[in-house]
Amino acid sequence: MKQAFTDKRTLELILSDQKREIEQRSSEALCCRPEEQLVDLGSPQAQVVIGVRRSGKSTLCFQALHHAGVKFAYVDFDDEHLAALQTEQLNDLLEVLYKIYGEFHYLFLDEIQNVEGWALFVNRLLRAKMHIVLTGSNARLLSNDLATHLTGRSSEIPLYPFSFAEYCATKNVDTAALSTWDIAQRRATFDEYMQRGGFPELKFVKNDKAYISNLVSNILKRDIEQRYKIAFPAGFENMAHHLLNISPAIASASELAAMFGFKTAHTARNYIEYLKQAYLLVGINKYSAKSKVRITQEKLYAIDVALMNKRENAFAGDNLGWRLETVVLSHLIRRCHYEGQDVYYLKDRSGECDFVVCDGNKVRQCIQVSYCIQNEKTRKREINGLLLAHRQTQCSNLLLLTDHEREDITINGIAIVIRPVYEWACSE
Repeated sequence: MKQAFTDKRTLELILSDQKREIEQRSSEALCCRPEEQLVDLGSPQAQVVIGVRRSGKSTLCFQALHHAGVKFAYVDFDDEHLAALQTEQLNDLLEVLYKIYGEFHYLFLDEIQNVEGWALFVNRLLRAKMHIVLTGSNARLLSNDLATHLTGRSSEIPLYPFSFAEYCATKNVDTAALSTWDIAQRRATFDEYMQRGGFPELKFVKNDKAYISNLVSNILKRDIEQRYKIAFPAGFENMAHHLLNISPAIASASELAAMFGFKTAHTARNYIEYLKQAYLLVGINKYSAKSKVRITQEKLYAIDVALMNKRENAFAGDNLGWRLETVVLSHLIRRCHYEGQDVYYLKDRSGECDFVVCDGNKVRQCIQVSYCIQNEKTRKREINGLLLAHRQTQCSNLLLLTDHEREDITINGIAIVIRPVYEWACSE
């Protein structure tokens, strides 16, 4: 049973400290991210920014409010001093905010899923014409409350760790210049991005392995195990690290259950869903004209390459092909979300294609990813995967992405474009 605060004075001290912290950020030089344009501060809907922890959600919301020049109040519910906050104290919290900030019409609530009953509170504020900005790191906890209490009164904005173009921006690397120097700089920056990943705070961290290990541990223990009352935490954590080590991979729930000692495959499937809802993993479905097939045999990816090679005891660090494929998927899910498209993989007995991009039932592009195609056997396999996708989808927009090769080829009258990922990711 949570212990309630004894008085409003405690809340005032906590929220005053948070106010000072957010004021200090006004002088920070921050990376401008395209998602900021999606935060509609004039909307009567709550603006909900969702994504993995430490992806920059708070910073994005702060920038949107700061650039708009509006006066806003702020609460960080991820503060351990607010861990005991109970639903009935939300009115007290609002009263204290008015005391600290004076009159305001914009309210920024960070990591809101930590408070039970938050949706009813927010709904009441929306009815009172308050403009609400929320962040959250758990898709299920947010979506359940949004669907139940805020139907039609919220706008969700997914945010991922830095894209390669955003990473370049933080390094002052020109993504468009064509001089030999500029191309070499992008090439070197991409190598670094492949190693470090896109979590914004890694720029300021020397021990990136400790940072990522702590991040993963906090997500597993705080956001999943405590919230869902995981009965087998050791097995669950081992499974989570296993999936991050082997991603991208098609995971079998029954095999995972047997491997980690779960009673049923259902338990393993639930655990996978928890990992996706916490944004450690993202899944894409198998391409098929049949809807039933599309929802089976999900292929799982880490949300960022840092989760593959910067954790303690990570085993995916040496597999550059897996990491390159993950970078491409990370870019595609961003692009497809904003363009209203979907991403699948294609596979049958004769071969596979990594990504099939669809607009409804129309296949727009087929993409294959390979770190290096200098080996003739590898080159043939990757090209055959694209030709397979062409035969099955009738799509002629075929792209082979590699670490560094650049070429245009034609096979039996079918054109295939070969480009390095760092070039493609900056031009999209």
